[in-house]
Amino acid sequence: MRTKAFVPYLFLTPALVLFAIFMGYPIVYSLLLSFQTSVSGELVFTGLDNYAKLFSDKIFGKALLNTFIILIVQVPLMLFTSLLLATLLNSLKRFKALFRVAFFMPAVTSLIAASIIFSIILMNDGILNQLLGAVGIDPIPWLSHPVWAKVSLIIAMTWRWTGYNMVIYLAGLQNVSESLYEAASIDGATRVRQFFNITIPQLKPIILFTAILSTIGTLQLFEEPYTLTKGGPSDATITIGMYLYQTGFRYFNFGYASTLAYVIVILIGILSYIQFKVTGDE
Repeated sequence: MRTKAFVPYLFLTPALVLFAIFMGYPIVYSLLLSFQTSVSGELVFTGLDNYAKLFSDKIFGKALLNTFIILIVQVPLMLFTSLLLATLLNSLKRFKALFRVAFFMPAVTSLIAASIIFSIILMNDGILNQLLGAVGIDPIPWLSHPVWAKVSLIIAMTWRWTGYNMVIYLAGLQNVSESLYEAASIDGATRVRQFFNITIPQLKPIILFTAILSTIGTLQLFEEPYTLTKGGPSDATITIGMYLYQTGFRYFNFGYASTLAYVIVILIGILSYIQFKVTGDE
């Protein structure tokens, strides 16, 4: 019996309707909102005024700078550490599963619980400063100094997402032929040289994948600064994602918040394109 042509579309209809309601409509509506400004409680079309406002908005400039500092420092550090750990774990003969679970646990740990623990550890009289004091180092204002607050965020994010990326690299390493390493060993290549000349080139598509995912995650960064530093001190850790939240849900300026959202989309598109070009992938 021949299936009628409309039957597949009938099955697809619920998914398409849900997509249109919960994805398509918000995307289009937020785009329209980005060209509007609230005047006396009414949204008024103001063209590109919101986009022009970005160039004179000092808080946006600070949020953009903070986000890029965290992106440039944290993402390469995290990805390299993940790759290194994955390589070490892949060479282990015993307890491999135990270490996998141990390193992956932060990714599934409650963010609120993790932030509370980090806040306790990084307090002026917290355990980290006590350990530093034991070796003669003065206490560090981890959460109250503009520079150290950024360092604290980077540490927290690296701790949280290193294991997640490590598991992805570990899966990729299962497809790298052992014969490559055996041939390199016969030729006298050290483990370090094998890592840079075999492991990294073989995992290039996966590294690109994780780099793009991490870039997107950092540009949307909100939870860590919100729960750990509240964007302070003096907006030193405010990010674009956090500024978007404050603009939309604290000051109820949804037009400008939508503009910030589309700035993030544009930045993600540009940085992803650059990453594809730098790595030479299509």
